[in-house]
Amino acid sequence: QVRLVESGGGLVQAGGSLRLSCAASGRTFSSYAMGWFRQAPGKEREFVAVISWRGTDTTYAASVKGRFTISRDNAKNTMYLQMTSLKPEDTAVYYCAAGTRFPIPTRVADFDSWGQGTQVTVSS
Repeated sequence: QVRLVESGGGLVQAGGSLRLSCAASGRTFSSYAMGWFRQAPGKEREFVAVISWRGTDTTYAASVKGRFTISRDNAKNTMYLQMTSLKPEDTAVYYCAAGTRFPIPTRVADFDSWGQGTQVTVSS
């Protein structure tokens, strides 16, 4: 498994932007599909975005498509989530995840390793 550490969360006003980072340990980062999930209080963890191991393919949840951009730098063992036009409903703990079993996984069960999460709060 790979160790994942998220950063970049914080408090932002509606309409603002944030960039989350996910730093991975180990030499096999480039073999993992990487994803972002989020979990709001009282709700289940939900899929946000995923990027293939080479970074050539991405998939987004309908709720964030056109506002969020996922990317990765395999040379730096880091994945990013650029979030723009943030809304109060984007408020959640954001988790990064790594998986090797599928090229573009989107389900929680498809991922093998998880970070500890970073809080994103969007005020209205």
